[in-house]
Amino acid sequence: MVGTPIGNLDDASPRALRTLAEADLLLCEDTRVTGRLLSHFDIRVPLERCDQNVIADRVERVLSLLGEGARVAFASDAGMPGVSDPGQQLVDAALDAGHRVEVVPGPSAVTCALVASGLPMEHFFFEGFLPRRRGDQVRRLGELAAVPGAIVLYESPHRVAATLANVAEVMPSRRVALVRELTKLHEEVVRDFAPALAREVAEREGLRGECVVVIAPPGADELRDARSASAELPTLEEAIAQGLASGEPKSALAKALAKRYGVPRAQVYERVLRAANGS
Repeated sequence: MVGTPIGNLDDASPRALRTLAEADLLLCEDTRVTGRLLSHFDIRVPLERCDQNVIADRVERVLSLLGEGARVAFASDAGMPGVSDPGQQLVDAALDAGHRVEVVPGPSAVTCALVASGLPMEHFFFEGFLPRRRGDQVRRLGELAAVPGAIVLYESPHRVAATLANVAEVMPSRRVALVRELTKLHEEVVRDFAPALAREVAEREGLRGECVVVIAPPGADELRDARSASAELPTLEEAIAQGLASGEPKSALAKALAKRYGVPRAQVYERVLRAANGS
């Protein structure tokens, strides 16, 4: 599992480049993106797409190659693989099969953004991408308000203004930092209380670059109120029953509930199937 630069190619470590060059097969999310990285460093190895749409079909072949002694590498489009991308499925399968998994460290947008934000981060929770629908997003932010630490979100430049507006609605007293273009020439950190930051970003035009939003931890009073509100959430079984009754697809339901309740997706999916079958 090879960490790759998140913007600045000078951040590629000698160990990462050596590992990529020595791979018998390099799996990646997008062959065009990783192909440009390899070309820049004049690395020539077999390259194969392995994103969330096809990774399940690749597992058996990867395990077979590992069993034959091959060196298989995986790289995401940027940063540490396995963090908010499908690579973790390969790690899980390889470990279950008794193979050695080696992690080659590299830049991470999560930790870089936390440091750049300057906000308290003794404890933090990585959420990744929020649901896209406004109602679902506001509901999820309400659940996250009970987290006793900083919250890290990923967002696209096209949706970040709307997301910040929702953060301001749910957590108006929080300080928030928008970190974008990490490690690149135009890296920027903008900080303010949530409503002011939401207004500032909404007034901008043509915002570019992948964005990371860091939300400061709650104060004691806010945390108490948030925990009280989250205590009113339905149990996982009740949420599954509600989702099935509304006709939500089983896979999508399991994914959403796994994120909401902090339970592995496979376990939630198994419970969804049992509930759907009446067992």
